[in-house]
Amino acid sequence: DEPLLRGIFEIGKRSCDVVLSARRLRWSPILPESPTGDSSVALQAQEEIIEMKDVFSVKLKRRRFAGQQKGGTLLGITIFKCLNKEENKLTDCAIHLNNLSEDHCQLWFRHLKEILNGFQNRPKSLKVFVNPSSHKREATNIYYEKVAPLFKLADIKTDVTVTEYEGHALSVLKECELQAFDGVVCVGGDGSVSEVAHGLLLRAQIDAGKDTEYVSKPVRAPVPLGVIPAGTTNILAHTLYGIKHAVTAALHIVMGHIQAVDVCTFSTGRRLLRFGFSAMFGFGARTLALAERHRWMPSSQRKDFAFIKTLADLRPEECELSFLPLQIPQEDTDEKDRITLLYLGSKDQWQKIQGHFLNVSIMAIPCLCSMAPRGLAPNTRLNNGSMALIVVQNTSRTEFIKHLKRYTTAKNQFNFPFVETYTVQEVKVQPRLKSGPDAKENACLNAEGNYPWNIDGDLMKEASEVHVRVHPQLIDLYGVNTDDLESSQVTCNCI
Repeated sequence: DEPLLRGIFEIGKRSCDVVLSARRLRWSPILPESPTGDSSVALQAQEEIIEMKDVFSVKLKRRRFAGQQKGGTLLGITIFKCLNKEENKLTDCAIHLNNLSEDHCQLWFRHLKEILNGFQNRPKSLKVFVNPSSHKREATNIYYEKVAPLFKLADIKTDVTVTEYEGHALSVLKECELQAFDGVVCVGGDGSVSEVAHGLLLRAQIDAGKDTEYVSKPVRAPVPLGVIPAGTTNILAHTLYGIKHAVTAALHIVMGHIQAVDVCTFSTGRRLLRFGFSAMFGFGARTLALAERHRWMPSSQRKDFAFIKTLADLRPEECELSFLPLQIPQEDTDEKDRITLLYLGSKDQWQKIQGHFLNVSIMAIPCLCSMAPRGLAPNTRLNNGSMALIVVQNTSRTEFIKHLKRYTTAKNQFNFPFVETYTVQEVKVQPRLKSGPDAKENACLNAEGNYPWNIDGDLMKEASEVHVRVHPQLIDLYGVNTDDLESSQVTCNCI
């Protein structure tokens, strides 16, 4: 690690010998020699080191009078670094290197900037979507007060669209000059993020000249997607960062931490419905559909009401599930997690289950949130090319509540006789309309006879069979692999 520069700066009111290399910045106080002449031990003990990969900005520090925009007396250099805190939190901190020499500081400033510009994944320009209606209408404040200052500090140019209606971000993504940006950022809840991810992938297919009506082999998204949590559950943000924290999310984007993530396509017949990361059919979808019909209620009250009402009216869906199991080496399985894995001689051998199901979950990511610290699908990963199929068969309301309660604890939520889990690469869900005395229940679906689906917290309605396929590492998201994070703590027990 060859030294590039060496000089003297005042750091923390002490004169220090500072050495810069391509990978590190290190300094130690300049101490007067002791009577014995042995000052090396003291110097070594007090040496401090900053890894340059943790630095995201460097600025010239000047003293300016009130109202003065440019110029001012040079005081030195300020270095901003990303600091890891407890519970997966990131924060920023400043280190001041004081020196009144203009030439000295300009030389150091140029070298520091050159090193920072060498980090490839760090964005220089971002397209930002802010959903002002998310949760308690906090998204706009979160962005302008917590996120925008960090982007400005890191010299990231932004083009901000404050969305005005559902589908606004999608229409902008179809038309905007995406090649002008290094990434796209969404400030909002799960529904907003789902719309932007879908729009980004749809744009990729359009640019590749593919028919967007039906996409069998989609191409990857051209730029990474960043998620700033400003919703109620923020599942994707929790899964990427291990925490709902806007500054942490912003710093992952600024630092260029990129994680490839699997994405699902949802289609019916030969028609693409949308891209998404996870889906629920049955209880999870009915709850969302009821909540959407009560949009006039405050967000948290609406979701609590819908959850309790759907639980009170608990009833199964009759359907047929077809799935293509993923072949996994036997040694990778964990017996205690009670996953049902099928090892088949033929890769294309479909399996079928028919019956009455309270809920069907299909998830390509673990789906962590404060209410499910282990994740809604803890046995899948962000980018292993598989989906978790979780089938909850018809059971009593009491047993179903026990199953739901397990999500909020560290216990295995699948350890029930009525819950089956599979690791799959494709799933087909074919609802069955009821006949005879139960036919009146069909009218409860909706006026058009469509069944509700909960896709990443966004409501989709579809009457016919839905075909779900996983596409490995189809999009890059700003964030890290949750396997590398500290285990999340239980922060909510809402049942």
